[in-house]
Amino acid sequence: MQKVLTKKSLPQWVKKLLSYTIYTPVEEDDHWNFVATDNPEDINLDYPLTTLSPKKIIFPQREIFLEFCDSTEGNPEVKEVLPAEKSAVIFGVRPCDAKALTFTDKVFGGDFKDIYYWKRRNQTTLVGISCNTPPYTNCFCVSVNGSPYSKEGLDILLTDLGDKYFVETYTKKGEKLLNLAKGLFKSPTAKDKKDLEKIRIDSKKKIKRQIKNIKKIPPKLKEMFDSPFWDEESMSCLRCGICTYLCPTCHCFDINDEITSSSPIKGKRIRTWDTCQFPDFTMHSSGHNPRPDKASRLRQRILHKFLYFVDRYQNYQCTGCGRCISLCPVGIDLLEVLDKVRDYGS
Repeated sequence: MQKVLTKKSLPQWVKKLLSYTIYTPVEEDDHWNFVATDNPEDINLDYPLTTLSPKKIIFPQREIFLEFCDSTEGNPEVKEVLPAEKSAVIFGVRPCDAKALTFTDKVFGGDFKDIYYWKRRNQTTLVGISCNTPPYTNCFCVSVNGSPYSKEGLDILLTDLGDKYFVETYTKKGEKLLNLAKGLFKSPTAKDKKDLEKIRIDSKKKIKRQIKNIKKIPPKLKEMFDSPFWDEESMSCLRCGICTYLCPTCHCFDINDEITSSSPIKGKRIRTWDTCQFPDFTMHSSGHNPRPDKASRLRQRILHKFLYFVDRYQNYQCTGCGRCISLCPVGIDLLEVLDKVRDYGS
């Protein structure tokens, strides 16, 4: 379905959706992030790129699985805590972040489906916004089979045409949102479609960073496992984990039991994000650590995204959002590392 919506009608549309939990990008302390709002006037689609991707809404950084409680008989009782039955709409999802969720879908799907992840995922509708101009100077989505207007993972995609949005729906969930405010949407004119095509052609040209000959990288990585290359490239790493915590496709987590003093709840089993860049990520109970240094952990990050994930799912586990480059405190540049990998030994 293709429609157009005037910008002044956007709040009116959102007002029809208030039975959902609405998320929108909001600037707080010089950072943009998705937050819940019940004010249609808060919807902001003219923003750079959020620090954290919308992954945090569907796969929270911290979530409770179980609660350990006292029962009336004095015996401990275990209660499962599932996500609330509440539909949500996330406005302003960038195509790279929506595509990233298709990767976490694979990880949390398959033979064993993570019920916590999928309960939120199935209740959430993603309304994307095309990147007419790259939100980061380090965007490189085109190099990893993406685009500034990719529809992967999205239910609806909006494209800014100046005083209106070109609206495309791809799923039943997306169509449902439009049907709640039918009178606000009009059929696109021939000029609207021509403007859309021009914007899309121009938007790809504006992405200046790229990975050349990326197909050469996975086979090269297979040859480099024991290379001193990783020691050299990891020298400046602080082990802060920013590259993985801000990544829209990273999905590693830890599960811990916490003791609480409140009654009747005595404890909780909690899942939290984890990162392969921390020393204790692979620490064994024996004290042995198969990735004891920065070099082996950097190697794991690169091989996971550009070799292991490719072998298993035929996709690079990277959507080219550029967060890990732009926000690394010591300036480690993923594209420069990959360029060196491609040319290693040549």
